Amino acid sequence: MVTTPRLYVDAPLDDGAELILPREQAHYLVNVMRREAGSPVRVFNGRDGEWQAVVADASRKGASLQVETRLREQVGVPPLRLCFAPVKKARTDFIVEKATELGAAVIQPVITRRTQSERVRTDRLMALATEAAEQTERLCLPVVSEPVTLERLLADWPEDHRLIFCDEAGDGEGAWGGPQGRARPMLDVLRAEPDPSGPWTVLIGPEGGFDDAERARLRSLPFVRAVTLGPRILRADTAAVAALTLWQALAGDWP
Repeated sequence: MVTTPRLYVDAPLDDGAELILPREQAHYLVNVMRREAGSPVRVFNGRDGEWQAVVADASRKGASLQVETRLREQVGVPPLRLCFAPVKKARTDFIVEKATELGAAVIQPVITRRTQSERVRTDRLMALATEAAEQTERLCLPVVSEPVTLERLLADWPEDHRLIFCDEAGDGEGAWGGPQGRARPMLDVLRAEPDPSGPWTVLIGPEGGFDDAERARLRSLPFVRAVTLGPRILRADTAAVAALTLWQALAGDWP
């Protein structure tokens, strides 16, 4: 079975349009995928749907495509944003890749008091998100935003968004996961909302969780919904996947 390559292009798509591929994409198509003139390629740009194209020219110097037929009309993703505290490089990469696959519209790194990895290259994360979108049939790219502090994130909060705060701490003595003050299960919280499908943000904390002041601040805000993701403490990358999956299954575009 021969797989047709699928590429994101930052150019208008229409019947008969000619696309000159950037060097990296030309290298991938010609040298990695071994495509020649006449080979089919699928392309999308996040605005005009997905189109069938063919390789018009392929050489060591570059490659161009000829756009032929629209395959799918443009559709977006639900209004879901993921905010997360950056962790180690490989796990941050995993979070961005899986958030793209799971349909997050915006991916926002957030610097908290316990964040251990504050250096974030959004250009590299955007490249990862683009590759994930190409591989998973998504028709648009997520927005990968520059990091902000938790204080700035909350100060600039959009009025129509609700925030899912993944809070596993509880208020028991000494106690991560103590029995007092535990959040409610995420699905119960979503089912209690009059309209669970509106704009939402999922917030995932750093390794070690939010500190007491951050947690108290979050719990005090009217747009925040504190939730638990089960009886076990999840790593940040696992928690991100779990929370996005639960939201999509109940309120997103999976049903």
